Amino acid sequence: MKQLQDAYIVAATRTPIGRSHRGYLRNTRPDELLATIVRAALAQVPRLDPAAIEDVVCGCAIPEGPQGLNVARIGAMLAGLPASVGGITVNRFCASGLSAVQMAADRIRVGEADVMVAAGVESMSMVPMMGNSPSLSPSIFARDGDVGIAYGMGLTAERVARQWKVDRAAQDAFALESHRRAIAAQQAGEFADEITPVEVTDRTASLEAGESVASTRTVRLDEGPRADTSIEGLAKLRTVFAARGSVTAGNSSQTSDGAGALILASDAAVKRFDLAPLARFVSFASKGVPPAIMGIGPIEAIPAALRSAGLRQDAIDWIELNEAFAAQSLAVIRTLGLDAARVNPMGGAIALGHPLGATGAIRAATVVHALRRHKLRHGMVTMCVGMGQGAAGIFERV
Repeated sequence: MKQLQDAYIVAATRTPIGRSHRGYLRNTRPDELLATIVRAALAQVPRLDPAAIEDVVCGCAIPEGPQGLNVARIGAMLAGLPASVGGITVNRFCASGLSAVQMAADRIRVGEADVMVAAGVESMSMVPMMGNSPSLSPSIFARDGDVGIAYGMGLTAERVARQWKVDRAAQDAFALESHRRAIAAQQAGEFADEITPVEVTDRTASLEAGESVASTRTVRLDEGPRADTSIEGLAKLRTVFAARGSVTAGNSSQTSDGAGALILASDAAVKRFDLAPLARFVSFASKGVPPAIMGIGPIEAIPAALRSAGLRQDAIDWIELNEAFAAQSLAVIRTLGLDAARVNPMGGAIALGHPLGATGAIRAATVVHALRRHKLRHGMVTMCVGMGQGAAGIFERV
């Protein structure tokens, strides 16, 4: 049996994350945003011949409209990659970007490719949650176990909060800490290694001139973290999914826009192009869970990824757990006994935002650079997934 070869991350970057609908990326097309971040990743490895890239794998949770028609291939072309470079768009909802990394790594590990691009992109400003014309099969309502597929994710968070006994006070405290950590990390310059500044265009109407006026600016930081967040302010927010519930906009992830990209290479490509590996891709796991409590997905996926890697849980130094909701994040942390100090040290999606299919690639860039900056060995990216899944990927600093 042929032995698997290692897949190394040799470049990793992401855009700042913008708030959807009113944020600074709201007018930036996702295909253009993807092209921008792919070019930025390539700029980190100037010795690499782009013609050596086998394929671009891009995650996108709602691949339609301006991020449809195989946005991976479109983004590759807009980025100026050679026509020989292919492109495939993959969808595992919130884990799409992480699955893109896994698929790219696996092509290298089995010897089918030497250089791959893995990415994720999502514009929740331009493409609404569930898409423009969602259509669910009536068959899913035939059995109780399938009805959960049709639940809004907020309702699944309410179910997790009740079943795992995560009260409102704990959720709000978790949300406050997410903002506190994110603000502290921004002020300390912790995100500088992973973020590529993006130039955006704003348009305002001039009544006097009778025309719109365009202006450009460069954005460098995630837009979501709020220094004025307080426990009192969070406590005043109304629940949005259940009248007697506990999940609010303040203790849920922010809808967002953003993109991330990583370049992966084999050992042969590392030597051929004189590349400096940032990390090694170690393992990946995805697991299904009941759709009605989809938020617990990482409870199943994390142990599976650890088994595949041959690692104990306490060997993971840095964990990026996507904060879809405070309720499910706390359920995962408590059930698995995760070290809270190692989970989202720079804040999570409640503060930073969650651009769906892009999040896995974005948080992979976070882990890769955090491991190097803090001289840690192993990091993990994990998240729950709509319709009842969990995913986890493990990386090792080299």
